[in-house]
Amino acid sequence: MKLAFFDDYRLGVVTGDKVVDVTDLVKDVPRLGPQDVMRGVIERFDALKAKLADAAKGAGKPISQIRFRPPLPKPENIICMAVNYMENGTLKEPAPINAFMKSPSSIIGDGDTMALPDMAASIFEGEAELALVIGKHASHVKAADAMNYIFGYTNFIDGSARGVVPPTNVFYQMKSRDTFAPIGPYVVTADEIKNPQKLQITLTNNGVVYQNFNTDDMAHNIPRCVEWVTSIHALEPGDILATGTNHRGLNPFMDGDKIELTCEGCGTLHITVRDDLKRSWARITRLQHRESGGEGVHTKQTGGKYAAGR
Repeated sequence: MKLAFFDDYRLGVVTGDKVVDVTDLVKDVPRLGPQDVMRGVIERFDALKAKLADAAKGAGKPISQIRFRPPLPKPENIICMAVNYMENGTLKEPAPINAFMKSPSSIIGDGDTMALPDMAASIFEGEAELALVIGKHASHVKAADAMNYIFGYTNFIDGSARGVVPPTNVFYQMKSRDTFAPIGPYVVTADEIKNPQKLQITLTNNGVVYQNFNTDDMAHNIPRCVEWVTSIHALEPGDILATGTNHRGLNPFMDGDKIELTCEGCGTLHITVRDDLKRSWARITRLQHRESGGEGVHTKQTGGKYAAGR
């Protein structure tokens, strides 16, 4: 089942090219905001599933006539795995397991805009990722049981401002900017994804494919990620655990870019990029930069504010 918020945060079930409004079926879910609604649906899904599936057979609105909203507008936790791919098998060994947090206020949804901030950064990138949606309270979960704690999956872009200073204070500045966590367009329940460890992930920028990799290249698989994160702190229903990216296809995000991310089985997430400073970089990937003999991890800024010395 594909669960979405649309228009003024109506709850919908996506079937084919339509969205069926099921808001009335969850009117008894206590809420202060839409995140509480989705969390309530997740927590009560066993009781609601048949009703939602039956309602989804009814008339709906064409997707072309609605506006998707973030399916998880304000999760308690957004955890992102760091350096969690073998880079198409080119790394000799996995990097030590690691993660970081993003601010819930960084969430945006399908059709929204990632706004690049006025700050000194060596480049702005967006990392294509498969995100797990947690289904129940998860603390000290064993890897063997981890898949039982996953409610579903969604597309996730990890916006990043690289090269921030001071270098001892990086991840908070780099990752938690407003609009730096696009998700959606909906949450796909786990039963619809046969093998999340074998999904193709594709990110295009202005119609050109830049990232194209498979989740089978993860350095630390999904159960291990859940096990490790929940050994540090609990995850709650509706929380997000993003599983990392293959860095070889990372490319600069610039003003006016139209980004599309498709994790197999999760639909396609569309966002645009806005940079009021009109900064520019060469339109190449990290891999292309390295193969051309370029210095550093990525291409250098070529124009706009802060370009001097970059």
